[in-house]
Amino acid sequence: MHYTGQNQGEDELIGLLLKRQSELNSLLEITRAVNKNSPTPVLIQMMESILQGLLNVGRFRLLIEKEGSFICISKYGGHFETLPVLLKACVSLKKFRQPTSLAEHNQGLLKDYTYYIPFYDKTKPLAYMLIGDFDSTAEMMENDLAFIQTLVNAIIVALQNKKLFRQRLQAERFQREMELASEVQNMLIPVKLHRDTAVEIGAKYLPHQNIGGDYYDFMRLNDHELIWCIADVSGKGISAALLMANFQASLRAWAMVDDDLTSIIERLNDIVIKNTRGEKFITLFLAKYNQQTRKMNYINAGHNRSILYADGEAMSLKLGTTMIGAFEELPFINQGEVDVEPGSLIINYTDGLMDYEVEQSKQWNEEKLTEFVIANGHHSPDRFNQMLMDHLNLVVKGKPIDDITVLTLKIF
Repeated sequence: MHYTGQNQGEDELIGLLLKRQSELNSLLEITRAVNKNSPTPVLIQMMESILQGLLNVGRFRLLIEKEGSFICISKYGGHFETLPVLLKACVSLKKFRQPTSLAEHNQGLLKDYTYYIPFYDKTKPLAYMLIGDFDSTAEMMENDLAFIQTLVNAIIVALQNKKLFRQRLQAERFQREMELASEVQNMLIPVKLHRDTAVEIGAKYLPHQNIGGDYYDFMRLNDHELIWCIADVSGKGISAALLMANFQASLRAWAMVDDDLTSIIERLNDIVIKNTRGEKFITLFLAKYNQQTRKMNYINAGHNRSILYADGEAMSLKLGTTMIGAFEELPFINQGEVDVEPGSLIINYTDGLMDYEVEQSKQWNEEKLTEFVIANGHHSPDRFNQMLMDHLNLVVKGKPIDDITVLTLKIF
C-alpha cells in the first residue's frame, strides 16, 4: 500500500497531537502530585520517568540551589561526575540564560551533553540542567526543549514552595514557642514587689527579645528570715523557661525545709543535671537574710557579683561556687556571710546589665557600676533601679544586647 503525501502529513499531525496529549497528561500528573504535597523523591522519580520514557533523554543532570550553594538532586545515564566538576561546568555557562546547544563545546565534561538549560529568578540562579543522548528530530527539538523547561520548572517551583512552607512552619513554631515561653516566664516573675518593716524590694526586668533566660524570686521563710535569688539559664525559648520553672519550684521547696544554703545549692545542681544531662546550666546568686541577727548568708554560683552598699561604701559579693548544671558534683562551695547595717542596699543583676554596646568615648564595666552604686546607694530600690536605667540610656548611651534584670533590696 502506498501513502500519499497527504496521508503522511496526517499521520505526522496525529503523532504530534498524541505526543502533545501525553505531555499534557504528564504535566497534569505532576501537578496533582505537587498539590498532594508528594515527597520530593516521588516528584523527582516522576520527572525522570517522563524524561526517559516520553522524551528519550538518555543522560540527565539537575543541580538546584540550596542555602547559597548547589546540590545535584537528579542524575541518570552515563558516567556520574562529582558535584564540584558538574557545578564548575555549569557556572562556566552562566552567561547563557536560555537553553543552549553544547554542540560547539567539545572539551571536558560538556562534550558529553547536548543542551544546557538554566533556571533563574530574576538575576538569581535557581537551577542548572544538562541533558545528553537526546533523541529528538530537528522539527520537534524546539517543542521538546520547551516542554522539558516547563516540566523541570514545575518541579523547581514545587521544591521552592516546599522550602518556603517549611520556613513558614518553622517561623510559626518558633513564634509560638516564644509565646509559650513568655507565658511561663510571666508566671515565674513575682507580680507584686515586697515591702515590710525590715526590707523593701524593687525589681526591673527588660527582655531583649520575646523571652530570655533571666529569673528572680524572693519569699519570706518565717517572721525573721527572707530568701531571694537571681539567676540566668543558658539558652532561650520554651526549654529554658521550663527549666527555670522547675528550678523555681525546686528552690522554693528546698528553701522551706533546709536551712543550709550549701545543701540547697547541691540539691539544685543535682536536679539541673538530671533534667538537662549537662546540656544547659544556670548561674545564680542565692542569699538569705536574718533580721534578728542582721546577718546575710549567700552563695554566688558563677553569677555576676551582687553589690552590698552601706555608709558610702560598696563591696562585691563573690564567694560561692561554679555555675550549676555543668558538673555532677560541684568542685567547691564557699558560703559567704556578712553583717548588714540598717539602710544597706543590695543590688543583684544579670549579665545583660553589663553587656551593653557603648560609644567609644564611654566606658561601662563593674568598676563604673560600683561607682554608680556608691553615688546613688542611698535611694529607695525603685528609685535606684530607675536612675540606673536612665544612666545607661542618657549618660553611657548604651544599647542592650541581652535581657536585663536588676533586683534591689533595702534593708532597714
